[in-house]
Amino acid sequence: MSLAQRFATRTTRMKASEIRELLKLLDRPGILSFAGGIPDAALFPKAEFAAAYGQVLDEAPNQALQYSVSEGYLPLRRWIAGEMAKIGVPCGPENVLITSGSQQALDYLGKLMLSPGDTALVGWPTYMGALGAFNAYEPRYDRLHIRTNRAAEDYRAAAEAEGGKVKFLYLSPDFANPTGETVDREGREKLLDLAEELDCMVLEDAAYQSLRYDGDPVPPILALELARKGDLEACRTVYCGSFSKTLSPGLRVGWVVAASPVIQQLVLMKQAADLHSATINQMAIHKVAEACFGTHVDRIRDAYGARRDAMLDALARHMPEGVEWTRPEGGMFIWLTLPRGMDAGDLLARAIEEKNLAFVPGRAFHADGSGENTLRLAFSCADGAMIEDGMSRLGALLRGI
Repeated sequence: MSLAQRFATRTTRMKASEIRELLKLLDRPGILSFAGGIPDAALFPKAEFAAAYGQVLDEAPNQALQYSVSEGYLPLRRWIAGEMAKIGVPCGPENVLITSGSQQALDYLGKLMLSPGDTALVGWPTYMGALGAFNAYEPRYDRLHIRTNRAAEDYRAAAEAEGGKVKFLYLSPDFANPTGETVDREGREKLLDLAEELDCMVLEDAAYQSLRYDGDPVPPILALELARKGDLEACRTVYCGSFSKTLSPGLRVGWVVAASPVIQQLVLMKQAADLHSATINQMAIHKVAEACFGTHVDRIRDAYGARRDAMLDALARHMPEGVEWTRPEGGMFIWLTLPRGMDAGDLLARAIEEKNLAFVPGRAFHADGSGENTLRLAFSCADGAMIEDGMSRLGALLRGI
């Protein structure tokens, strides 16, 4: 009996994450990795979490260890609502759902909105985790252009020709994974105009929004839409936030802010999937966030900003002619474009074998498998010496081809 023949057709769209596979290289002796876009564990607020878990178990052990409501821990949702108000999105806890990381939110939103053959508009490249989440619901992808003259009717016609509709546009507008680029205010307004014309949703992935190192903050897309409409209940934008890049990824605490019909439907999905995110983790996150979120974020901004600067400086000195890269104002990533004809997948194989060096080839971030001459570098877990050594190795490898 072939068990694979019993699987649903959607499983053919599910693929292993290249990043998760590359992270296994961290166990290889001597490997210098710029692959994992993960926070530096040395910067986690460990003492604050130790105190928070102790307080939670002393003050409310039964609540912390018990089943809870699917919407999430109410004091945490109230804290998030307060933070959202600071960035232009006043809302109540009824507009907030706690998820097991923002990755779970993307999975739920794909399930909520996509029927087989529907279209998702995504960047070229885009976050590979979003493609992984959406793939299970069998969509087609179309390229989201922010500053072109491609009309809404063109997107609509292409979607209908494939037997579906444009259901949403997805993007991470601040320091995007993988490019590190930020969409300016004008671009965000244009995206809202496009969504209005298509009558589709906007999925705003704000995982890196807190990690700005220079430049002026840009209002979230949801804040811009709320300013237009005056009522969150009238907004089509769904905001996905996370504590993974600021406080801790291991606790798996993220959130969604949206109009109540969206939240209500997502709550039903969560009830069917995992009932609720871990209560004790939500309570601990709440205590740590209340105690030190602002000061902790300032600390990691200083550290990551210095590492970004070190990598940009090293790239300028070590990359051969013909290599281009982004200059992010925040986040964790720099995106390299190699000369045409180069394949970053082949380059990775040589980098590992010859230089003990790892990065992520860009093809995995493209819905159509293109982008073979691109790659992503993550600077968040590397100090200045590692960055200098790594970029020197990469430059030598590229010059030798």
